[in-house]
Amino acid sequence: MGADVLLFFVRSQICATLKLCSIRHWRMATLIITEKASQAKDLRAALGARFGQILPAEGHLLRLAEPEEINPVWKRWSCVVLKPDGLYPTREASQGNKSAKLRAIATALSACDDVILATDCDREGQLIGQEILDHLGYRGRVRRALFTAQDPKTLQQAFARLKPNADMRPLYEAAVARQQADQIFNLSLTRTATKTLLSPGVRGVIGIGRVKTPTLAIVCLRELEIRNFRPEDYFEVVASATVEGGSFLMRHAPAPKARIKTRAEAETIARAADGHQGPLGVAVDEKRQAPPRLFDLPSLQKTCGQRWGWTADKTLSVAQALYDGDGKKLITYPRAEARYLSENQIGDAPAIVAALTRLRGFARLEIAAPVIRRGKSGHFCDKALEGVSHHAVVPNVNVLDDLEVRLARLDEDEKRLFALICRSYLAAVMPDYEYRQTIVTMAVPIAGRSAAEFRAVGRIPLRLGWKAVYQAIEPDAETEAEQTLPALRDGERATLSEPRVEAKRTQPPPRYNEGTLVDAMQNAWRFVDDVALRDRLKEAKGIGTPATRAEIIKGLKRQNLLTADGKLVLPTPAGLQLFELLRGAAPALVDPATTALWEMRLDEILIGKADYHAVIDGVATAARELIEALVEKSNGKVELTTAAPAPRSGRRRRSGPADSRAAAPKSASPRRRASKAKSPASQESGGEERPGRAKAPTEKMVAYAQNLSRTKKVKLPEGYRQDFDACRKFLDEHAR
Repeated sequence: MGADVLLFFVRSQICATLKLCSIRHWRMATLIITEKASQAKDLRAALGARFGQILPAEGHLLRLAEPEEINPVWKRWSCVVLKPDGLYPTREASQGNKSAKLRAIATALSACDDVILATDCDREGQLIGQEILDHLGYRGRVRRALFTAQDPKTLQQAFARLKPNADMRPLYEAAVARQQADQIFNLSLTRTATKTLLSPGVRGVIGIGRVKTPTLAIVCLRELEIRNFRPEDYFEVVASATVEGGSFLMRHAPAPKARIKTRAEAETIARAADGHQGPLGVAVDEKRQAPPRLFDLPSLQKTCGQRWGWTADKTLSVAQALYDGDGKKLITYPRAEARYLSENQIGDAPAIVAALTRLRGFARLEIAAPVIRRGKSGHFCDKALEGVSHHAVVPNVNVLDDLEVRLARLDEDEKRLFALICRSYLAAVMPDYEYRQTIVTMAVPIAGRSAAEFRAVGRIPLRLGWKAVYQAIEPDAETEAEQTLPALRDGERATLSEPRVEAKRTQPPPRYNEGTLVDAMQNAWRFVDDVALRDRLKEAKGIGTPATRAEIIKGLKRQNLLTADGKLVLPTPAGLQLFELLRGAAPALVDPATTALWEMRLDEILIGKADYHAVIDGVATAARELIEALVEKSNGKVELTTAAPAPRSGRRRRSGPADSRAAAPKSASPRRRASKAKSPASQESGGEERPGRAKAPTEKMVAYAQNLSRTKKVKLPEGYRQDFDACRKFLDEHAR
């Protein structure tokens, strides 16, 4: 019996061990978390099920707690710094289907011991993935996949060299510092500005933001520059030069500091030039010009604004439709912040060129072999993509087989934008534009003063190269500054005749359209005097992000601080008034250098020179000083008299955070105003406004979904009219 008992015990132990091993094996399942559905789809195509289940986060699934959730006293607005003792905790976001996404990830986490974060590789992407794990209390192994492109080759390489997520801790802490600092700074200053600057009897919100307020300042400064501009008259002299081989125009146009200010002086020069004979100075150079950079989102918005008068938001909307519209997917991710491609995308060039030159619009182009330009002076550069989440916007190499079918689904705006992106790519892989430039000069002696130099410039194309892509739509026009010249020899004598005086007038700088305003935001370093701050702001690519700049501009319009005049963006009287008050009381609020200082402090977190708690405390201290300045020095009031009214129902409208919300109706109480200015931090830096946020589907998508529901007798998902992702998922599942 003893042997039987022993045998039974041994068998029991073996079974228990096998069962435990089975459980451990089951629990070692891997979960991959992406930032958006497109990443999840591309990863499934590139990796299959090799690494485990793949779930998208769809941007931030969490929000920071509101001030009154931390301290009930903060529900009533006052001029105080809204900083808790520790950090603002996270709460589940409720927009769209974010709660369902979070629950799905939570369920998957409970059944695995291994997570791979495959969110964007920038600061915000790290925050999106890591905050989910922290919020849900996950304690298993975490690894990090880093990639800037979503083609199969790049993704496979990224998963072949996964990094421990612990290596990304400084990046995560910098993101937390940015998020917490924005929450403290924007909310505290919004409440203070509203309490101190709003006119008596007006119930509204004066939103202040680290990005929004300097953007308002950029537009206001340009408007004041235009209003204060005093035009000056000046004169130039043009004459015809005749040589043995023909004639051409020469011009005396001194540099701005030496312009001719009186007509009498110009006429003296014209008389001296009439009939003058003298030797020509002829310099001939053969030059070449490389193609322009590829498009990132800001340059795309600028170009579309200048060519077609599109708003920044329209450009993004059309580009997004080309990227993830039903059955299209013609371009890569549009919210790009770089104008380079990764070097492993060089191999895609022949296939893309071959596919595009089969299209009717590009069939005339002769591209024997793509020209590949590497490095920062070219178009393919890994080093230039370090720390960047998304490469330049280019045609999608994965849809070339049925390109014509997809193009047939495009509307006119989508066709125009796709053609623009195709031209940019083709130009980037074509030869340089080569030309011969001739500069001709002649000195005309003037009695009692130095000689006047007349000048002509001519250009002869030798090889069109990349310019052939644009020639049909942008033919080169000859101007007096650049003309076709006869054959000339250095020292050859010429005779000037028929001189004439041309009156000119200096012009004020142009007002911004939305495209050029986005460009100004990206290049906000130009408004900063301090060299170190200029350099850091240039590295940070200005204020805001490609994903949020259009929304910042829309928010300023909703608050009646900016307005549209045709294609142009102008400040309203309230916007100018607010700018002047802030510039007088707390100039740091309207200075882009403030963002540069923040970025430098965040850099110190990344390299271990600063603790992120200390950086947050520093921002809170700066906010306290600005609050004191506004309370003490503000000596005027802002009239938000024409702001958009709130909905008649009186319910709080969650169209965006305080930074982008219109003023409240006059009957609103301070308590109601408090609910109207929550969490502007998210929009300022890409928090809740990250790619993948809830948005409405297009009318075509809704109609298509309804048709599928009827024909296939399947139930439509809840909220499909309001939730883009729910509608798209339904179409993906049933359109097959």
